Formats: sequence, structure tokens, C-alpha cells
Amino acid sequence: MNTPALLPSALIGAVASARSMTPMATIATARLADRDTPGELALLNRPLFKYGALAMGVGELFGDKMKTAPDRTVFLGLLARVMSAGIAGAALAPKGQEKAGAAVAVATAVPLAYLTLAARKQAMAKMGQTRSGLIEDALIVAAGAAIVALATRPES
Repeated sequence: MNTPALLPSALIGAVASARSMTPMATIATARLADRDTPGELALLNRPLFKYGALAMGVGELFGDKMKTAPDRTVFLGLLARVMSAGIAGAALAPKGQEKAGAAVAVATAVPLAYLTLAARKQAMAKMGQTRSGLIEDALIVAAGAAIVALATRPES
């Protein structure tokens, strides 16, 4: 296993810890911009997946600001993080190391979900749910976009 080559997978796992759908949405955006991921996953080439991932990413950004939004560490929240981090981590791993990339991303996303939740709760106490959520959104979406942009390349 080539640890430095799996860094994008670990970083996208960190993104998934805070926003479960952002990794998938950033990969989908890259695919729509005709950028190839290092890892091979046929799922990423399907239009339904690409547009669905974008819609879910946008929906999550809105839903997170609702007072009824559950914590990211509830079972379904963690399950979404595991699935999204795994798929995105595999896509950003070098060809032939997709399984390792998925494992690294998931191993990063799950424990960090607890840390990012604690940080968000502190921010919410200081500035409220909406403002803290918008700041977190900006940071996480920018990080996800940067990670994916650096790890992908134009289609050949």
C-alpha cells in the first residue's frame, strides 16, 4: 500500500466526516467537467449517479440548517458517510488500490464525524445553527473541491 498515494482518499474521508454527500457531489462535478479519477469505478460514469449525487449534495447543504436535522453520528448519518467516503476514496485512489482507498477514507470519516460534530456544536453555541452551518459548508465544500481538483486529471 502506497500511503502518500492514498492521501486524497484520506482527505476526502475527512470531508465526508462533516458533509456526507459532498464527496460524491465533488466527484460527480469532476466527472461532469470531463475529469478522470485515478481509481476506476463504472458507477461514476452513469448520468443518474452524477446528477443524483449533485442533487443530494445540494439538498444536504439546505437540510443541515434545519432545527430538526439529526446529528451526523446517528446510524443513518454514519452509514451515509461510510458509503460516500468509500466510493469517493476508491475513486481518488490509484488504479489497483481502490479497496485500500475506500478503507482509508472510511477509517478517516467515521472517527472524524465525532470530532467535527463536537466542533460544530461549539460553533452553534457561539453563533447559532445557520451561521455555523454556512461557515462549515464553505470550508467543507471548498476543501472537497480542492481535493478532487488536485486528484483528478482532464479526460484523455
